[in-house]
Amino acid sequence: MDVTIPEGGFWPAPEIPRPNIYPMEWRVETAKLAEIYEKSKRMVWNPADLPWDSLRAEDFTVEQRLGIMYWFSVLANFDASGPAVFARATIQAFEKHEEDPVRKCFFSITRDEMNHEECCQRTIARLWPGGPLNWEPATDLERAAHNNIGWLYHNGGRYWLAYNRAVGKYTLPVLFTSFMMGELAASTLFRGMASGTTHPVFSEMFHRIGRDESRHLQICMTILDVEWPGLTDETRELITRQLRAGFVFLSMILWEPPEGFWEIPPYFLPNHRILMNHAKQGGLGILSYEEQAENWRVAMARVRAIVERWGIAFPAIPELDIDGVEVGDIDPEDIIPVF
Repeated sequence: MDVTIPEGGFWPAPEIPRPNIYPMEWRVETAKLAEIYEKSKRMVWNPADLPWDSLRAEDFTVEQRLGIMYWFSVLANFDASGPAVFARATIQAFEKHEEDPVRKCFFSITRDEMNHEECCQRTIARLWPGGPLNWEPATDLERAAHNNIGWLYHNGGRYWLAYNRAVGKYTLPVLFTSFMMGELAASTLFRGMASGTTHPVFSEMFHRIGRDESRHLQICMTILDVEWPGLTDETRELITRQLRAGFVFLSMILWEPPEGFWEIPPYFLPNHRILMNHAKQGGLGILSYEEQAENWRVAMARVRAIVERWGIAFPAIPELDIDGVEVGDIDPEDIIPVF
């Protein structure tokens, strides 16, 4: 059959309004990102395959089980937001017609973060059914844990609302500096946890998650190497502020929460320390306060070396005795980093 040719020629299709995922295209500008995505497919793992039968509630005291549940509930405040955060970023990457490997790498991180969330889910289910919050506390320690988790998720909700407002307005250099901060923090955390835990489930879990986070960091750094040249002074200043915001936000899991973002009652931190100590006694591999602080200093030194190569000022971190630029107070609008 012959095709139909209208008189005067074909009519042009209407222009597609933006933002929009159409027209579809598969443009590749950064071959290294495509290689990382292929690597991510070969390294996919299934949390269900971990030796969960060896994680038995009866092997821990009630306080240790509560402490481990509490630590994974704290982790879930970050890891459980990961799938949604990167799914939203994936959609934006399609709408803004970023190159194909950027979109695919976002998708790979979304998949990984779902695995990490599942690890939190499975651990809590085995050690404290109903956790994090769907259970009735019976002792003062349990009431303290339950209340702390409630406050923690209140702050997580503030972060999510702010992220939804921020993700559409920030450029890739700003977003990926924030993502880089989160991924570097995560790889630092899980490296320390993997070497410190005494339980085989947690050891294998932390090694696998740490490997994922290292790959996520590689994605961030590859994109930033492309995006950072030619930054404006305004964007540099915004990135400096994001670095401070990242420290404030991520310290809840990597160290202790500093002032500047977290809305928590005065008893939160003393009870947080007690519960973390019970988790440590249960063999979870939590580092001491001083070891956590030193890990953060090392991570911040790595970030500083990276950003200063591109003329980006590093913020002051007085909590770790790190000098730098003062950026003022941090509010939820400034918080983008994810785990």
